[in-house]
Amino acid sequence: MIHEFQIRVQPHHAANEQSLAQYIAREKGFDVRTINAVRVLRRSIDARQRTIYINLSVRVFVNEMPAGDEYIAREYPNVDGKPPVVVVGAGPAGLFAALKLIENNLRPIVVERGKDVRTRKVDLANISRTQNVDPESNYCFGEGGAGAYSDGKLYTRSKKRGSIEGVLNIFCQHGASPSILADAHPHIGTDKLPRVIENIRSTILRCGGEVRFETRMEELIVKDGCIHGIRTNKGEIAASAVILATGHSAKDVYRWLNSNNVMLEAKGFAVGVRLEHPSKLIDRIQYHSPAGRGKYLPAAEYTFTTQVEGRGVYSFCMCPGGVVIPSASAPQELLVNGMSPSHRGGAWSNSGMVVQVNPEDVLLPEMNIDCDGIEPVPDDSPLRVMNFQERLEKLCWVMGNRKQTAPAQRMADFVRGKLSYDLPRSSYAPGLLSSPMHFWLPKFVSSRLKRGFEQFGRMSHGFLTNEATMIGVETRTSSPVRILRDNETLQHVTVAGLFPCGEGAGYAGGIVSAAVDGERCAISAKEYIERLA
Repeated sequence: MIHEFQIRVQPHHAANEQSLAQYIAREKGFDVRTINAVRVLRRSIDARQRTIYINLSVRVFVNEMPAGDEYIAREYPNVDGKPPVVVVGAGPAGLFAALKLIENNLRPIVVERGKDVRTRKVDLANISRTQNVDPESNYCFGEGGAGAYSDGKLYTRSKKRGSIEGVLNIFCQHGASPSILADAHPHIGTDKLPRVIENIRSTILRCGGEVRFETRMEELIVKDGCIHGIRTNKGEIAASAVILATGHSAKDVYRWLNSNNVMLEAKGFAVGVRLEHPSKLIDRIQYHSPAGRGKYLPAAEYTFTTQVEGRGVYSFCMCPGGVVIPSASAPQELLVNGMSPSHRGGAWSNSGMVVQVNPEDVLLPEMNIDCDGIEPVPDDSPLRVMNFQERLEKLCWVMGNRKQTAPAQRMADFVRGKLSYDLPRSSYAPGLLSSPMHFWLPKFVSSRLKRGFEQFGRMSHGFLTNEATMIGVETRTSSPVRILRDNETLQHVTVAGLFPCGEGAGYAGGIVSAAVDGERCAISAKEYIERLA
């Protein structure tokens, strides 16, 4: 017989299946010898009080064996010879769009400006070793997109139509741990996600699709207001539908679209810093214990949010036991991000600490950053937020001694407006340079960060400390541009057959919501092609 229960247990009871079965047998009156399996359907940690509990939804198999895999696998047909659809970008939006196209008997041709996910690792290592950024292969560009080597987190608050559960099942089918189906904040880990991405590519190829690396889209082919394909650095590709899933860092794509009257609009985003604490300190704070997480709890997470002078100030992309990474996508710019391996066992924990910036905010005099080599754009340009983003990244590069050495400041020193004469050890491999970030960050950002840190310190005793390091700058929280599309058909508002998709188009934020949007765009592309027939 199969039973399902909602239970609340202490961490040592949830440590493994055997201890969980013993607890359930004792509490529910079963003979433990009759429990053949316990599957966790949902898992979350309640750390609000000093006694930590694990909330579990479990399925218990009594005198019965579980049947099949823990996830639902999908069937993918052979689409060789079927109508082609070009997918620009091999991030989560593009890859999941390609899989959904195959499900719908269309042949995806995926073009990716960067390299495959394994070869890409060499270029990532070179950023720290040589301080040089390959503009086509970096933490933002390449197979898997920005998420492949910069987080791997699968948590989303998105309410978009589409199956988040379905996306997680596809990840499991391609090699992710089934635990992501149960965790409140699922996480594959940057050490394991590349293999999952390779398996997705293998499915696309096995079914008759194509994946072309080091192939950069240079322009769309548009005739009489309709898509006819794309031109790349390696030639033309004909297709009656294009899913544009280029990610939030493809500035050349935004510029081409703008100069060719493909309608865009400026979009708000958030900017700030990466804040890095010792992970043991965060464990002690979040678990209310001098002993920290102990033997049975994972590295602690946190979420902070507040309002300061009409703008949100909040933590973003928290990486327990993770590292801070250089995330520039071109030379002469400096920005950072964070990532965590699957075990989350590193000595530091970090998160973005960012301030909401609306399109009108970048026109304020205090947001005017004078940088050589980056020309200002008109105040009504849809690229004005992107232009501000570029100028801030260039300023950070200058403050980092024109290398990938990141400017940094102790957290409490920043709040007091004081230069840090030394810096704590850090996970950031290219190195840190002490810098008065309170002085050169735009006042719009720095004053709100300061107030936000003071509030977070009052909310969580010990969080505001000089043991924490601010590392600059965090600017790629989301796209600074939205590529306009119809809400129902998901096509561009003026170019038929063009489907702006995912985070780069301004319609997603993170791996899962981008994947869901990719699936939706693939379904809309199918409907469009059927209407053409």
